[in-house]
Amino acid sequence: MNTLVRLIITAFAAGSIASAGEDLSPSDFYQSVLRIQTASQVPDYSTPWSAGNFGGGNGTGFIIGHNRILTNAHVVSNAQFILITVHGSPRQYPAQIEYIAHDCDLALLSIEDFSDFEDFPVFEFGDIPRLESEVSAVGYPIGGERISVTRGVVSRIDFQPYSHTRIDSHLVIQIDAAINPGNSGGPVLQDGKVVGVAFQGLRQADNTGYIIPTPVVRRFLTDIETGSYDHYVDLAISDFDLTNPAMRRALDLPDDGMGILVTNVVPTGSCDGYLEPGDILMSIDGLDIDSVGMVELDGEKVIYQEVVERKFAGDVVELRFIRDGELHEASVELVPLEWARRMQAIQYGERPRYVVFAGLVFQPLNTNLFAAAKFSDVTVRRLYTDYVRRGLFQEKRDVVVLSRILSDSINSHLGEFEGRVVERINGEKVTDLPHALELLEREPDEGFHIIELYGASRPVVLPAEKIEAANERISRNYGISRLHHLGD
Repeated sequence: MNTLVRLIITAFAAGSIASAGEDLSPSDFYQSVLRIQTASQVPDYSTPWSAGNFGGGNGTGFIIGHNRILTNAHVVSNAQFILITVHGSPRQYPAQIEYIAHDCDLALLSIEDFSDFEDFPVFEFGDIPRLESEVSAVGYPIGGERISVTRGVVSRIDFQPYSHTRIDSHLVIQIDAAINPGNSGGPVLQDGKVVGVAFQGLRQADNTGYIIPTPVVRRFLTDIETGSYDHYVDLAISDFDLTNPAMRRALDLPDDGMGILVTNVVPTGSCDGYLEPGDILMSIDGLDIDSVGMVELDGEKVIYQEVVERKFAGDVVELRFIRDGELHEASVELVPLEWARRMQAIQYGERPRYVVFAGLVFQPLNTNLFAAAKFSDVTVRRLYTDYVRRGLFQEKRDVVVLSRILSDSINSHLGEFEGRVVERINGEKVTDLPHALELLEREPDEGFHIIELYGASRPVVLPAEKIEAANERISRNYGISRLHHLGD
């Protein structure tokens, strides 16, 4: 415990806090690791007009400055109410989210009245711990009410997916200590400094946990200095390792173990207009890329995307690549890939968008809806997969799906159309959900609304003069207070 209590107070913290020279006791140290309790409300995408499902959970946070409490985004996602408890005290303090970054699973909280915390010690951040070095995870995991300290050894430093959104990958540190529910958001310490934030475990193995390392944390804190969180940027390319000798010969590359093959460039992404499929990416910001996509950065071998991970929107990255046997250079301005996030990242803190029309429920396709509806239609699956890779967002801001049919006399015998993508409404191609609602609210030329769906053998035909009565009836029967919600 002695090394854990020798906290070095961060220089950038504001307010009346403990100084670096004070001899901190264990109780002082524990005070700065806080228990977080949340009451949450999770939207139900199968009934998007409903309030959603209520629940709650516990996590951990820790003080990094004056009224600045760091934790995981998943600890406070969809939270309706947040309470913070100090170690050894029964009192609970209401808190609120100041900034939340779902893509890197971090959030910054504040307390309504910080006066009771003014003299608490503040954590300082350290560097990435070395392999085989020992760290300690501090938090409030399940199994008890009091604070817990577990020790583990750093067993891997890698670039892996973060489970919170399912699509984001960042630098992670693996330790041979379990990260259990309740540990999330707690500090992981080495020599009295925070070297990571506990955030997820591995179900397939015992005593295996993952922590968010300090480069990711520092980037988050730097990003929010502008007063908002702007998300990660991305090269927006796909690549393939070039370890196969035959493939290297086919591409006229020397057998030197360097370079990766560019297989796809996302339209409108950072590299659109600079790189092309078939290019051999050789270096990034002067760092040579080997045949499995690794570069040497800060004395460690890391995936080349880590160079971009530490940059922000508007920053420039220098690329060297081979095309048709010739070496080229390009200065690429980095931009976020928001369309990927909108479609394929799990959404939090947002009400589902929907339109109910004559009992037909229309929703924009995304990962939340895909998980709730379990679509089997091939077209839906293809559009979901290709939406970003092929740049389908340029013509379809939303992939509008007839997700459900609420039974009523006006829509009888239409069950075969459920789970299909809307192509046209009254002869006009649908570009997004607001456009679909606009077309449905227009008076049709022939007195019938005609809805065409991909892969359907016939269109859906609804009599316009019966829509109003049907909507009133369906609203009453299914408890739908609003027939549409297009966004907050």
